[in-house]
Amino acid sequence: MVSLSLNSLKQIMRAMVDQPGFDKVLSKVDVLSASPGKVVCEMRVDEEHTNRGGTLHGGLTATLVDVISTMAIMYTERGAPGVSVDMNITYMNAAKIGEDLLITAQVLKQGRTLAFATVDLTNKATGKLIAQGRHTKHLGSS
Repeated sequence: MVSLSLNSLKQIMRAMVDQPGFDKVLSKVDVLSASPGKVVCEMRVDEEHTNRGGTLHGGLTATLVDVISTMAIMYTERGAPGVSVDMNITYMNAAKIGEDLLITAQVLKQGRTLAFATVDLTNKATGKLIAQGRHTKHLGSS
């Protein structure tokens, strides 16, 4: 049984963006749904999210992969956020200002000490895959 509720995930996200520091960049992320090991969020690309070319900044994409996959890992029976061991992102298409993104994180496997997750960022209107990330986290020993 999952120890967190959808409302708890939303509160965690709100607490992150209400604190001073880098996480404020996530203030436009809306948690839409959660089921065990899966979290779906939405975000509209605004100017603050873009690079000089006017498209979604790769660093923000990496941050979304990091944070949303961690939420999916937390939304499991174990409920531990863990610490990052490895993360990679494949950038496939640009996302422009005004476009809405769906960010879907799925836990692939959770073992005794490691969790593996994947995150897809897709254009909500077209379904086009913008980027895909993989995240490995160390959960500690159980």
